[in-house]
Amino acid sequence: MSAHILSKVPILGKLVDERFLEHRRRSTSLAGIAGCLVAICLFEYRLFANHIWSWDLLAVAVSMVVVKLSLMIWYRFTA
Repeated sequence: MSAHILSKVPILGKLVDERFLEHRRRSTSLAGIAGCLVAICLFEYRLFANHIWSWDLLAVAVSMVVVKLSLMIWYRFTA
């Protein structure tokens, strides 16, 4: 496995290591899941409280779930 592009920059080379990249990957994944949950909760709130179908929120939540699950399947079969 080759070094990450950020570790080749002279100033950032000592600051960017595997732990930093793993932390960034995990935090980005968690932020995506949290954003999806917020979209789903907001969709359900608008549906139950105001009886309004927010198709844009549903589309955002479904697309986030589809991307996350498809990448999980892709990494499972390619790794």
